[in-house]
Amino acid sequence: MKRVGFAGIGIMGHGMASNLVKAGNDVMVWNRTPGRAETVEGAVVAASLEEIAFCDLVMICVSDTPDVEAIASQLLPAMGSGTIVDHSTISPSVTKTLSATAKELGVTWLDAPVSGGSEGAANGTLAVMVGGPESALNAVLPYLTTYSATVTHIDEAPGSGQMAKMVNQILVVVNQLAVSEALLLADAAGLDLETTIAAVGSGAGGSWMLANRGPQMVQGDWRPGFTIDLQQKDLRLVLDAADELGVPTPGTALVFQMYRALQSRDLGSEGNHALIK
Repeated sequence: MKRVGFAGIGIMGHGMASNLVKAGNDVMVWNRTPGRAETVEGAVVAASLEEIAFCDLVMICVSDTPDVEAIASQLLPAMGSGTIVDHSTISPSVTKTLSATAKELGVTWLDAPVSGGSEGAANGTLAVMVGGPESALNAVLPYLTTYSATVTHIDEAPGSGQMAKMVNQILVVVNQLAVSEALLLADAAGLDLETTIAAVGSGAGGSWMLANRGPQMVQGDWRPGFTIDLQQKDLRLVLDAADELGVPTPGTALVFQMYRALQSRDLGSEGNHALIK
């Protein structure tokens, strides 16, 4: 058994680290705000970020590209060997640079963003998309499966996991727009919304977003599985990647501007399903 270090005990990381502990692993956690790390029952709280560099396997799950870069700048020189699994959603191009730097220092970097919201992290049903050496993935797979239902190796190329997450995020937000429009029409027509969701959910129009976020929208429950602010960070990455590749993404651009309108109303901390507002 390896000691697993986990950096980033936020809305996603808490459930993931907790599931690692529940599976019987020796887990050391670190968070920029120490009090948050202390909420992971059964884990050892690291006194500093450098302390988890002595773990054989280190997982990162933080908010944005600069956060991962800052953590990597402290971890990589101290590790000397081992594997880093980055579960954050960050820039694919920066991921390539981080992977190259890690390799020079004897560390293997796997980019492994996740999807499934805070519920998936807590319930162990996340979908993980992995870029990097397949041999390294196979070695750490027993740990990843403690909090995921599917782990897919996208490609050996660094950043390929992050690019798959960009694809995922387009599907998430354009699907959210569809759910919002559909429920508004149903409401205007006087239909019972819960009955309508049940009726269409098993047909061609059904989706994870409709089944999981539709009822929350009906109930006016804006607690986040994923916040608008974090969604916007991801959409900026999607739009940047699409711009680099010359790919038109009009639906994503539209939803980005709609979320920006919600942010201007100070609603950025609400769940991304608040798009219906």
